[in-house]
Amino acid sequence: MTKRIESLKVIDNKPLKKDFFIIELESSEKLPEMKPGQFVQARVDGSKETFLRRPLSLHDVDYTNNRFKILVQVVGKGTESLSRLKTKDSLNLIYPLGNSFSLPEKGARTLLVGGGCGIAPLLYLGRYLKSHSIIPDILLGFRNSDRVLECKDYEAVGNVFLTTEDGSAGEKGFVTNHSLLGKARYDKVYCCGPEMMMKAIAGWCKKNNTDCEVSLENLMGCGIGACLCCVVNTVKGNVCTCTDGPVFNTKELIW
Repeated sequence: MTKRIESLKVIDNKPLKKDFFIIELESSEKLPEMKPGQFVQARVDGSKETFLRRPLSLHDVDYTNNRFKILVQVVGKGTESLSRLKTKDSLNLIYPLGNSFSLPEKGARTLLVGGGCGIAPLLYLGRYLKSHSIIPDILLGFRNSDRVLECKDYEAVGNVFLTTEDGSAGEKGFVTNHSLLGKARYDKVYCCGPEMMMKAIAGWCKKNNTDCEVSLENLMGCGIGACLCCVVNTVKGNVCTCTDGPVFNTKELIW
């Protein structure tokens, strides 16, 4: 698959709730094939403390206009610097990187589960599934209503269910406590978010004999398998999340 190192034009940097924002980028060339679950490595300029690129999930892709979006949460100096990008600025990326979610069989009952910024790769996945005549259920978990993001966008590609830890939106509790999991059965589950949440969903899937893929959010320094800081233990031994993942079937992971 073609990979690029390219400086893309910032079309928009849209602040969302709390510390979240969406950067929309445009390429001067035709976009390469970009699949749900893949990611980019963004260069953060202007500081000696941010010399490593930041891994960011593909949030949505618009091939017609050669544009795509990345959803970002401010968690440190690198992402804080990205939050200050303005229209017509440029952002240097290595992309697209990593593997992708697999497409389920036609007619498969499908569930997407995301927590916090882990919802980022699920919008493009949902849109991709819908284009293949699969309308997924989408279960999203947030700390509270002030952190609920982009529900209308997700509703456009699937059936959305919400949880918040304090009950201020949707059902109260974690995604694994949602009543949907007590009554629905699925052929395929896709998940991204905090590791404890993904482990809990993987456990539910194992109990219910449901195939499950997760997108890991390991720290990555290079994105090409050179620095080895994103190694994860699997049934095949230690592998790099950035090159062998970030998407793994939970049967492959030793958690």
